[in-house]
Amino acid sequence: MGDSLAPVSVIADKPALELHRATLANGLRVLVVPDPATPVVGVSVHVDVGFRSEPEGRTGFAHLFEHLMFQGSESLEKLEHFRQVQSAGGVFNGSTHQDYTDYFQVLPGAALERALFLESDRLRAPTLSVENLRNQVDVVKEEIRLNVHNRPYGGFPWILLPPVLYDTFPNAHNGYGDFSELEQASLDDAAAFFDTFYAPGNALVTVHGDLSEHGVDGTLALVERHFGDIPARPVPARPSFAEPAPGAERRQTVADTHAPLPALALGYRVPDPAAEPDAYLAHAMLATVLADGEAARLQRRLVHSDGLVTDVSASNGLMGGPFDARDPDTFTITAVHPAEVPADRVTAAVDEELDRLAEQGPGAEELERQTARWVAALHREDDRVMFRMLGLGARELLYGRAELAVELPGRLAALTGADVAAAAARLRSSGRAVLLVEPAAGPTGDGDA
Repeated sequence: MGDSLAPVSVIADKPALELHRATLANGLRVLVVPDPATPVVGVSVHVDVGFRSEPEGRTGFAHLFEHLMFQGSESLEKLEHFRQVQSAGGVFNGSTHQDYTDYFQVLPGAALERALFLESDRLRAPTLSVENLRNQVDVVKEEIRLNVHNRPYGGFPWILLPPVLYDTFPNAHNGYGDFSELEQASLDDAAAFFDTFYAPGNALVTVHGDLSEHGVDGTLALVERHFGDIPARPVPARPSFAEPAPGAERRQTVADTHAPLPALALGYRVPDPAAEPDAYLAHAMLATVLADGEAARLQRRLVHSDGLVTDVSASNGLMGGPFDARDPDTFTITAVHPAEVPADRVTAAVDEELDRLAEQGPGAEELERQTARWVAALHREDDRVMFRMLGLGARELLYGRAELAVELPGRLAALTGADVAAAAARLRSSGRAVLLVEPAAGPTGDGDA
């Protein structure tokens, strides 16, 4: 199989999407993707900054800034953005990832211009104030308490595993944020972050769905009308986050006062998705063969046959689906197991299954079944305009090829048993991180310490 990001044939049951690209004078990139089969339209803004780009000493700042972008803008008071979308019958949200932050809304097709105005207004001039900053720091701290500090297996594995597998600050630090660093964030920090990373040349606008009222040219003209007068600013140089893969196994144990049972996470480095896309996707298929569905290998062996674990999962990518982050990214296997089962017994069984796959590969029927499960899931997800738009925009921003989102079913169907075997062998031949979570008694406090 070729190892490039060149187009491949696509298995599809609907007409191919048309992708139209433009770049405004201020550097803003635009992707317009009409879909006459849907009555709604989505608008998203992907900004090339995720938690790997945030400054050292300001952990969690990319996520905090996502919150700040919902606190009003030049022409809209706080909550007015919400009211405008909801009054049109739309939905909206935003999210922070390793390498990007996105803002998005889906509305009836007739409300396209309203959506473009709303997104352009906050990209031009969000309301940055001390009151908003302090309020949103408190909101983020409460989110961390709820999702990490005060729940079983909070931060497992996406916060706890990276510092075991990686050495550099961008790859290893806690993207949710440290309380003391969040509290020390100043309005000047927020303004500098906006000026640096939210320059129009560092962003991409995607419009996808019902464009029947304006057409592609009319939609591009509307984007120009609303975004074109945002002043251009220097675009930050994108750093490389590359670092050597670990040459041996690394281990760390953490205590969890809320966990009822021990747990473990295994972390491995995966191939660069830009340089080795097919090898990268073979690791994604490996994760599916290992743990997706009751017939998957680790489910059969660890849960049903040997009774070593109560739950097991595998994922290619620390936080998202295929091609959702640049290099380096992480392959994870996680399991929760009874206290009487040693963690080493679980890892030994995982290694045996990886060795078996590396030697024999998956059977033809097994590979066909797991491929069908995944391709069907991709098509179900793509039935929703929001997910389709976000997938197109993220791949366009990260790799310059929104087509990757459309090609995924075909690329996955083209993988062979030998590809999956090679992925398993690669995991077994490289260093890895082993994170052990042990239940512990005692109060947790509120996490401010």
